Amino acid sequence: MAKKRLGLRQVKLLFVKLVLSLFLISVVWVLLYRWVAPPATLHMLQRRAEAGAAEKEEPGIKYKFVPLEEMSPQLPLAVVASEDQLFLQHHGFDFDAIWDAFQRNQKGGNIRGGSTISQQVAKNVFLWHGRSYFRKAVEAYFTMLIEVLWGKERIMEVYLNIAEMGDGVFGVEAAAQKYFDKPASDVGRQQAALLAAVLPNPIKYSAKNPSGYVRTRRGRIARAMGRLGGTTYIKEILPETDEK
Repeated sequence: MAKKRLGLRQVKLLFVKLVLSLFLISVVWVLLYRWVAPPATLHMLQRRAEAGAAEKEEPGIKYKFVPLEEMSPQLPLAVVASEDQLFLQHHGFDFDAIWDAFQRNQKGGNIRGGSTISQQVAKNVFLWHGRSYFRKAVEAYFTMLIEVLWGKERIMEVYLNIAEMGDGVFGVEAAAQKYFDKPASDVGRQQAALLAAVLPNPIKYSAKNPSGYVRTRRGRIARAMGRLGGTTYIKEILPETDEK
């Protein structure tokens, strides 16, 4: 009986040590990316593997991390207007949007997400893509970590660099160079709105040859950017040189 109790105590101790180890590793990992650009994400590696398997002519990933200072302020405004207008107000989760997406999905049809920009960053930087409850729980954990340890400006900076904006094209710098032949710092409102318009499905929708749907969506996003008040709406996350 004593041996059985001892064994159970050891199992509990090992479990506690494992949980603490995973917690410390996750905190160190998140803190590292607070200052260091992610060299790649699991999604990028997956897309590279898929391109190689399909024997595409250009299977490589286009990705160049640039700081927020080297981006047009129209870019963060466009994704806020398109993806998460309460980005600066919430603490990682928009529960009204989550509930609305849940109700819509219960009715069938195309599955809709209620993820905030913070949740998308947590998923794309630290996790794999999937729809399991376990993955969503881990996503929520990393979302809370980056909200606390990074802050909104860094979350936006990373999001704009790792979001897929075309087949194998990741981040605003690679997208601006490929589609507009200019750096991300020179992107205007309509071009920023166009990049945001393809985010829901960058494989189906094209910024290079936008369909009628994409052009319509670009117009809606551009108008939303104006209704929000322009870049003054996001001035608290813009670098000081861009606050004018």
